[in-house]
Amino acid sequence: MTSWFRAYWDEEDIWFYIEAGDDGWVTRQIEFQGPEQRPLAAASLTEWQAAFESGKFGSYEATYGRTAELPVHEWEGHDPQPLTLIEFDDAWAKARRILTGPDDAAASASSS
Repeated sequence: MTSWFRAYWDEEDIWFYIEAGDDGWVTRQIEFQGPEQRPLAAASLTEWQAAFESGKFGSYEATYGRTAELPVHEWEGHDPQPLTLIEFDDAWAKARRILTGPDDAAASASSS
């Protein structure tokens, strides 16, 4: 079952919004930093894999970042706060809109 949560990393003042699959691997990840909640990342594992296979992962990571490299059950020191799919998708849309800019927002919404 897919789950959604957020966790705060105070060392860098970052909120991580996570969508994780049954196996605990992150399928989508959003990062917001600081009091202004500036998006740093809004990465999809599926999109990253497609970009990697096509040789375009450098461009993808520069725009969207990438997902965590460990399943969530192996993380230490995080205090997950549950989210609904709607809350996660609202955060995803906000981050993608800012990271892609107005010209690419519609395209990125359809690829999630």
